[in-house]
Amino acid sequence: MKTRFVIMLLASLALLAACKGRGGSEEFASSADSITSAKSAMADTIAAVKLIKTADMRIKVKNVQQTCEDVSSLTKTYHGLVTHNRVTSYPVRSTDVRKSSDSVIRVTAVSTTGEVTVKIPTEKLEEFMNKVQKMGLYVNSRQMDITDKTLDYLSARMKLKNRAELISQQKAGKVVIKNPTNVLLLKDDMVDQQIGNREIDDAVKNSVVSLGFYQSNTIYKETIADDDPSGYRLPFFTALGNALSNGWILFQNVLIGIGYLWVFVLLIFAGIYIRYRFKKQRVVVKA
Repeated sequence: MKTRFVIMLLASLALLAACKGRGGSEEFASSADSITSAKSAMADTIAAVKLIKTADMRIKVKNVQQTCEDVSSLTKTYHGLVTHNRVTSYPVRSTDVRKSSDSVIRVTAVSTTGEVTVKIPTEKLEEFMNKVQKMGLYVNSRQMDITDKTLDYLSARMKLKNRAELISQQKAGKVVIKNPTNVLLLKDDMVDQQIGNREIDDAVKNSVVSLGFYQSNTIYKETIADDDPSGYRLPFFTALGNALSNGWILFQNVLIGIGYLWVFVLLIFAGIYIRYRFKKQRVVVKA
């Protein structure tokens, strides 16, 4: 142990002497500053590791509506946030069974699906996914993705620092920016970079989970009015009464029509009478 300490001490003295030989204490200070800056940059890089986790899962459940409510309650227990919740039902097929002369029983097969998007603290992501999985009958798909935003975050941070220094120099009069619009655009870029990094921080802290649920088709029965006019029929006595009434009206119309044709009717009867008289006279003559 003592030997190791002595070797390190001798190496340090040799390095110090070499630095003095090249240019004195100023170059040594410059080297120290470079080392400090490198360590600082390395520390910033390590501190700025930004991994964003996202996940999605599709599950078959017994009841979509109840499962969506259970997921919302579970999200609250993890101090998460439900950002999207949607339940959709649509008919797959249906058939009508006649119940009476003016109503039918409509039997419909309905498909129901649900969509839920939540933000969960990243450290609780796996635990949350496991509990949601147990709510279903079986899982169709389960997936988790990790996106590394470290370089994007570090790049924005360094650019923001450079812009801040430029603005400080401009305020101190060391740098002159002739066009005020450029100053405004520079400040807007700084705001955008700050907002972008805050979004990355939030995405690292809270993971977004997209969940999809579906269930077996449900059969619904309902009695509704028959919307087919051809299916309606009047009661027998009502129909018979209408027929007698309409028959009398038709007979009246026929008589009225004959009244309009009385001249033709008279000519027909006259022709028949003349023919009859002519045949009778021929019989008398032959006799």
